[in-house]
Amino acid sequence: MTDIPRPAWSSQFAADAIRDLEAVGPIGDLNREWAWGGSTGKDVRVAIIDTGIEADHPDLDDSVRGGIIIEYDKGAVEETQVVESNPPSDLFGHGTACAGIIHSLAPQAEIYSVRVFSPDLTGKAVQFARGLRWAIENDMHVINLSLSTSKNAYYAVFHRLADDAYFKKNIIVSAVNNLPAPSYPSLYSSVISVAAHEGKDPFTYYYNPSPPVEFGAPGIDVEVAWINKGHSVTTGNSFAAPHIAGIAALIRSKHPNLTPFQLKTVLYACATNTKRQSL
Repeated sequence: MTDIPRPAWSSQFAADAIRDLEAVGPIGDLNREWAWGGSTGKDVRVAIIDTGIEADHPDLDDSVRGGIIIEYDKGAVEETQVVESNPPSDLFGHGTACAGIIHSLAPQAEIYSVRVFSPDLTGKAVQFARGLRWAIENDMHVINLSLSTSKNAYYAVFHRLADDAYFKKNIIVSAVNNLPAPSYPSLYSSVISVAAHEGKDPFTYYYNPSPPVEFGAPGIDVEVAWINKGHSVTTGNSFAAPHIAGIAALIRSKHPNLTPFQLKTVLYACATNTKRQSL
């Protein structure tokens, strides 16, 4: 059991705070059957930038296809080194939890571990940035970021990386900070930002008409995969983001030519509070 306080942002997605919305015009015809019906995430590569992934966890089957470690090295170019991790491993459990959620939604998606934390569970923004750049350069179709930085010095760095991903059609899904404070890259419009709500159905997600948080997905007291082939019940926006990343992988698999803007529009049109749809 991981005891984490309820994220500050989750109140935006409480039952009495959700507004019913209506998609109008051509996007009003979009529905979940068109968006991801029959999709399994096949041919989609998903990078999880986190604490690593326990590749042989039974919840993940054979979905983990590779991984790297971003090591901090003050004397190196960009103060980081990229080291292959074969097989990938997890320092804590956080990354494995995210991988398990994504795999449960998109079972044929190929998952890649990008570990940006050191063995003492410290991580620097330069490691985070290098990991994101690796994912973009290696054409990861969906990139899950259940971590962020609040350092203003890195605002421009992550903004540039988010733009690079956008124009290469890489989908970045980012958890917002659990505290009511700015966090990057979740605040950028080219990124899909996610906070937690209390539901358990993985396909029940909400669109927020009052950003910066755009979508709410399950993330309160959710059971997740954890290290040592175990499980944990935990809370945080970190666990909401991979729900949206998994759905994004399904959409990308079925409609590989969608741009990030178009895919975000599909997510909006198919949100639980936008259209009452069953699938």
